[in-house]
Amino acid sequence: MADLLRLLLRVAEKAANVARLCRQEAPLFQLLVQEKTGEDKNKKFVQDFKTLADVVIQEMIRHDVRAQFPEMAGFIHGEESNKFENGLGESVVVTVCSTEEETAKLLATVLDGDQTAASLLARAIHQDPATIEATTDGLTVPLKPSELGIWIDPIDATSQYIGGHEAVLEEGRLFPSGLHCALVLIGVYLRSTGEPVMGVINQPFNNKDPAGCWRGKHYWGVSCGSINICSESRPGDRADGQRGVSVVLSSSEKQPVKEALASVCGPDQLMYASGAGYKILCVIQGLADAYVLSEGSTFKWDSCAPHALLRALGGGVVDLAMSLQQSESGVEDARTELTYHLPRADQKGAERWANHGGLVAYRDCSQLRSIIGALKGKLGEKPRNPQGEGRV
Repeated sequence: MADLLRLLLRVAEKAANVARLCRQEAPLFQLLVQEKTGEDKNKKFVQDFKTLADVVIQEMIRHDVRAQFPEMAGFIHGEESNKFENGLGESVVVTVCSTEEETAKLLATVLDGDQTAASLLARAIHQDPATIEATTDGLTVPLKPSELGIWIDPIDATSQYIGGHEAVLEEGRLFPSGLHCALVLIGVYLRSTGEPVMGVINQPFNNKDPAGCWRGKHYWGVSCGSINICSESRPGDRADGQRGVSVVLSSSEKQPVKEALASVCGPDQLMYASGAGYKILCVIQGLADAYVLSEGSTFKWDSCAPHALLRALGGGVVDLAMSLQQSESGVEDARTELTYHLPRADQKGAERWANHGGLVAYRDCSQLRSIIGALKGKLGEKPRNPQGEGRV
């Protein structure tokens, strides 16, 4: 399992290199943006974009994992379709080929014959990144690759990635929007139960070096039985005088939810940020105690990776609707935690993998209970139990 973690850290950094490269080529970047349509469109946003960077990153991760762990080949899932349409209206299936030259040739068909851009992308795809520092030596987890599946979100918060707003991050402070919200997310789950057991998060746009080039940061966690290890430390006690639970929300969250949470939050403890992955990362980092979302607008690829990190820190991510239902009945049930192996049988396309009941990401169980208590009876709709079909 340590070998898998090291591989995912490496491919996540390769993914970050591709994301940074695509932003550096501004004219190319504008050409690559395409709007999702049909069943793959996320209903939450007026416009939801797919970029070639998304597809290339996803297929690169799939290729590299499959090469080292062939037994996982049928269980590597991503957000994106790997079909891309070029300027001539031709549909091209984007894959990573065995050589840099072959990959460049395929990408050139997507890029309307732009050999220079295709070669740049192909080089980033096939080039191993610098050594990733992670204390994985001695990590032993009794799981086999044949027991695991993977969810990939190649660039979470795509709209922030496309917008390109730059913010100078400060230690201990949450910044609501910008390039730093764009994350590469790779989550590993147990095929049998759907539990998230490993997560890797790469933040490609964390800071700039003295030369003005973007540098990233990675986070990782493993949670399996008694083994709980995370690159982030559990946040310490808050400063004297700070009371209430701090909660990060989407700016589009329902007003009744905001009003209900105000009762358990201290002054200025309701915060807003972009990107589901980034909001959960804020909880992991201790910038917020919890992330609450009342709508089913996130997906398994958004939550799997950061969920594993939160589990390693003693927290988790629960289905909000199911948690409220449990609260009403008075019966405690651990199955309110999100799982990742079963699609919704009554949905189509991307909606089969939506977290339909909303979610709460948390670090502390007592704070979770406070949040559920505050929201009890406030959402005005009866929760539905998720329905599943064949495992993935």
